[in-house]
Amino acid sequence: MASDSTNGSGTPQLDHHRGGSGEPLVLIHGIGHTWRGWRPMLPELERRFDVLAVDLPGFGHSEPLPAGVDSTPEALADAVERQLLGAGFDSAHFAGNSLGGWISLELARRGRARTVTAISPAGLQHAREKDWGAGILRGMRWLARTAPAPEAALRNPLTRSLLTGPSVARPWRYDPDLLIEATALFANNPGFDATLPHTFQAQPRGLTTLDVPVLILWGSLDLILLPRQGRRFERLIPGAELRYVRGAGHVPMTDVPELLADAIAEFALERPRAGGAAQAASAAAGS
Repeated sequence: MASDSTNGSGTPQLDHHRGGSGEPLVLIHGIGHTWRGWRPMLPELERRFDVLAVDLPGFGHSEPLPAGVDSTPEALADAVERQLLGAGFDSAHFAGNSLGGWISLELARRGRARTVTAISPAGLQHAREKDWGAGILRGMRWLARTAPAPEAALRNPLTRSLLTGPSVARPWRYDPDLLIEATALFANNPGFDATLPHTFQAQPRGLTTLDVPVLILWGSLDLILLPRQGRRFERLIPGAELRYVRGAGHVPMTDVPELLADAIAEFALERPRAGGAAQAASAAAGS
């Protein structure tokens, strides 16, 4: 686990998890989440990859960006890129959820990606969709910070479903201890307010010129970034493949961890092979 110290440029080192062996895979969470959200998938991924899962600046246990540096997706990508190089990776496979999907695509634009799996990536919302998604996230943040007896509420199946419903489709699969930890970090992280406006006011750059394989996975029950947004990424990114994942929400790592891990691994490691595994994964995901 990395410390929260800064490097020579004053940029914070990112708190992170490293494990497994194989080709490098970098996991990037969405706004308000941390690398811990990938835990249900780590055993499967670490059998196949050398996994680096990071806390973005201002989230989890990573320090915020330095004063005067806006928390844009590009600035967050700068921090991830430095962590990537510090881990000894010149390039890697990337998998990112929501804002993490946008950051993964930005790193692909910079030539750092071998493949990208973008899970409900942010960045191409229309005006009303921006208001909708940002409003839900602000509401969830408010609940995380003000709900009375949050630990008891998150251990109760009914109230756990009410509190997590906008982000996950199968809250009963969420380990209560992990959810309590995630909620406390969400309530207290300093990066949310700094990052949210940039997530909903800008758009990813260079999507039409990407020359790496891109898989877009979108939960069919995503209530924060609506599934119809996936077609916009598919149209803009050359050769991008879009699959809708039945029964999954916006943060599907606990909804369908085995399916996601298999889809990431097969796309990254077996995509050059014709037919077979990639087509089977697409059918399982419900394209």
